[in-house]
Amino acid sequence: MSAHEQGSVTGSLALPATGWAAILRGVRGRCPRCGEARLFMRFLKPIPHCPHCGQDWRHQQADDFPAYVSIFVTGHLMAPLIIALTRDADLSVPVLMALLLPLALILMIGLLQPAKGVIITLQWWFGMHGFRKERLGTIPDEADT
Repeated sequence: MSAHEQGSVTGSLALPATGWAAILRGVRGRCPRCGEARLFMRFLKPIPHCPHCGQDWRHQQADDFPAYVSIFVTGHLMAPLIIALTRDADLSVPVLMALLLPLALILMIGLLQPAKGVIITLQWWFGMHGFRKERLGTIPDEADT
């Protein structure tokens, strides 16, 4: 069975040309395989199957990694701001906390879904956890199906 036949509603599938194109789809919360359907049915709950291309997303195993990525990126974005505010601005500790804590929470929560989209995309792109590795212009082996 070819990649175009497997559950595809339209019969034409636009696989991403590069891994970066697939990652961009995941960041935007779109299906990394076709780019048409939403990847998440709720905030962090991926759809079981893509309604456009039929890709089964139940294989994904992101677990806690999106939270670690979100915390890591938030820390690296907040560090220069914290250093600048404590060195250059003459703000009291309560004012700093009133500014920095809500900003850190917003960043961490806001980065969770894009991070999970990227992690799911990378698992699909590299054929991990039961996903079939698909590339533009290649026909999957019969042994892979």
